Amino acid sequence: MSDLDSRRDAPPQPEAVPYISYQDFGRRFLEYAATEERILGAFDQLTGAAFDFGPIGVGPGRLAKASAQVRLGQAQVRRDIDEVISFALKIPLSVDMLIDLALDKHRFEVDGHIHLHLIVRTAEPLRVIIDIATPRSSDVRINVATDTIRGQLLRILASVDREIRRFVARYIAKEIQKPHIAAARDINVAERLDAAWKL
Repeated sequence: MSDLDSRRDAPPQPEAVPYISYQDFGRRFLEYAATEERILGAFDQLTGAAFDFGPIGVGPGRLAKASAQVRLGQAQVRRDIDEVISFALKIPLSVDMLIDLALDKHRFEVDGHIHLHLIVRTAEPLRVIIDIATPRSSDVRINVATDTIRGQLLRILASVDREIRRFVARYIAKEIQKPHIAAARDINVAERLDAAWKL
């Protein structure tokens, strides 16, 4: 048998495995697990939601009554990879607000965004946690439109902007604590490995 024939009959040699360090593995795992698509998926049930608030008393003496219909749009997310992996989540919102002065009513059309800040953290015993900073009024950016000068004055007197920002921030803070979102933010890696390997 020639050397060529012997090489043809020889079993294929296994390819060299490109080993990496435990530290590099952990970092790659986190970057693979915490993607923009997965973050958006965790908020699927929140985006597109509609809710009402009010009527609540606003303005001097709380004599005016404010009520509103709020709708959340499709979220946008940007990932930032540095020493920590973080996300900036922006959820569009539109608000149809009515101020009732008993003898007069004014309607305000509002659009804007709420900004959420998320950080990927690791925890004992083997968990990946998406930590969300509690939204504040300052995280809600809005533009308020009204057709009349009187409406503009009422907007200032009744603190329309502040009431909208405060309510939206409070609503989102409650929603992100609900079970379906909380579960998507806390991944028990050990449990999932045990389930995959039937231990």
